[in-house]
Amino acid sequence: MTKVLVVDDDFVVAKLHSRCVSAAGGCTVVGVAHSGAQALRAVERLRPDLLLLDVYLPDMDGIQVLRELRSAEERDPSRQPVDALFITAARDADTVRAAVRAGALHYLIKPFNQGALHEQLRHVTALRARLDGLGEARQEDVDQIFGPRPPGSQGLPKGLAAGTADLVERTLREHPDGLSASECAERGALSRVSARRYLEYFAETGRAEVTLRYGGTGRPERRFRWLARGPSGEG
Repeated sequence: MTKVLVVDDDFVVAKLHSRCVSAAGGCTVVGVAHSGAQALRAVERLRPDLLLLDVYLPDMDGIQVLRELRSAEERDPSRQPVDALFITAARDADTVRAAVRAGALHYLIKPFNQGALHEQLRHVTALRARLDGLGEARQEDVDQIFGPRPPGSQGLPKGLAAGTADLVERTLREHPDGLSASECAERGALSRVSARRYLEYFAETGRAEVTLRYGGTGRPERRFRWLARGPSGEG
């Protein structure tokens, strides 16, 4: 079981996240913290495997919490490492960049649906299981851990950019019930035409499926949903 520490200054939100974790297979909530200092003490006492970490905390931000944990791990190599999944309303690029540099596994922007969090928890559980089972890693093992392909080497058609493809992919993954091109464009801060091109590409290559939603009048709306595993087995 992946031991999870929920860190959020809002008591109600912390309870909601705790219930969501408990409903996901392979995870258990070992504690809740409502400030950065509480989180640091709880990590020492409870030794969680994963933090669900908010950026906005009353005493220090979540980025600083993660940085302090990383520094402690560097000072004491025998210390059990802890991973972090940010769950926050912070949307600015500098904060996202700082979270990545601090070593976050992923970054979910509030509000999100329960399925998006469950997917990330499943990913963490699978990642831990794979790493625990490895002795000497092969390149294919590393590729599965860090991603099926590095940015810029995805074999994209002319006119499609790797960075935008990654953005559209992340947006779809975070909305497992599916999105229209307009919805994807809004959530990814893209033009509708651009979002539609990448969505259609993913559908053509078998990484997304398309369903039609019929309304009262006009043409049916095309909705795209990311497939957990593509036709070649990539996730």
